[in-house]
Amino acid sequence: MMSRSVTTTVPQATDSVSTLMGGIFLGGFECSCHRLLDGTRLDLHESTGHERFADQDFAALQAMGISTCRDGVSWVRAERRPGRFDFSSPRRLLHAARRARVRVIWDLMHFGWPDDVDVFGLTFPARFAAYARAFASFLAEEGERAPIITPINEISFLSWAGADVRIMNPFVSARGVELTVQLVRATIEAIEAFRDILPETRFLQPEPVINIVPATDQPKTWRRIEADNLLQYQACDMLTGDIWPSLGGHPRYLDIVGVNFYSDNQFMLDGTTIQLGDPRYKPFSLMLDEVWQRYRRPMIVSETGAEGEARVPWLRYVCDESAVALESGVELHGITLYPIVNHPGWNDSRRCHNGLFDYADANGVRPIYEPLAQELRRQAPRLLRLRERTSSRLALPIPA
Repeated sequence: MMSRSVTTTVPQATDSVSTLMGGIFLGGFECSCHRLLDGTRLDLHESTGHERFADQDFAALQAMGISTCRDGVSWVRAERRPGRFDFSSPRRLLHAARRARVRVIWDLMHFGWPDDVDVFGLTFPARFAAYARAFASFLAEEGERAPIITPINEISFLSWAGADVRIMNPFVSARGVELTVQLVRATIEAIEAFRDILPETRFLQPEPVINIVPATDQPKTWRRIEADNLLQYQACDMLTGDIWPSLGGHPRYLDIVGVNFYSDNQFMLDGTTIQLGDPRYKPFSLMLDEVWQRYRRPMIVSETGAEGEARVPWLRYVCDESAVALESGVELHGITLYPIVNHPGWNDSRRCHNGLFDYADANGVRPIYEPLAQELRRQAPRLLRLRERTSSRLALPIPA
């Protein structure tokens, strides 16, 4: 059942709590702009109507008590000609977010780049850094002082999908590690560019957490499984300099850790998903704790969600597990509903019912999925209370 009005907001954090994200829940607007195998260029800002109805979208978030969201810049649109930047699109989003009192976490590259860019080229890190520097200058001119920036979304997934198994651009095989190296170097240079102009900038590094499990009829695959599971940490370990120190990594390049978690993030080597309830299914709270123990950095669930009627039970599971993690001492700042609005599927344009809000009407009004809204209202108070208990340790400073 859907309703067009929101009458009860999600509770917010108290003023005494020092947090990075405001309330416990964040929204996430799909902003992918990559090319598909058939050459089609996606533009989720356009296809969801988010840019057109930015004022209504941010106001709807605030009406639900959500004061922080993930959103993005389209590098494709921002640099249509090499070295010439146009940030009119993020300017519209920024101003709309300010009017609604919503803080934006900006993705600089969400799976897509301009056609003339060679992601494997020697000049790619510098090219990306120039783009980052231009956007930092734009934000400074707009009066921003301490933005939160995601340089590149899901380095490990993009490297695997685009440069190992060829299901995403750049559609090559056996070059996944090479692409990871390129993206890590680009991230480091982008961070330095931002810190030159806006030294108070914070950085979010969203990466998927996965659990690959053995098939019962393939007991000798445990070494391969162990290695593949460890690959989920490769990008962040490169950023910190724990591996491949020649790339220039250092702990100061890993600030806020984002954990992306969906129902298909646990699977066997052949790709078969294992479901919640399977004895091999690893509790999400344990996955959060493993990331926390590895990096000891502020964390958020940077993406999570499900489709259709699974939305509510999935959010309930993630919240329950997040509560367990908070009680165990994991410094978790928030949970991002991603995407926050329904959108057309990447490959088939089907209407994906995975958001809190549906497609907008001609006036920018998006029907709300009330069962999910009710679950948000139910979960927020206890998660905020748990987060307050660890408030003295939240928002850790960036390592020197």
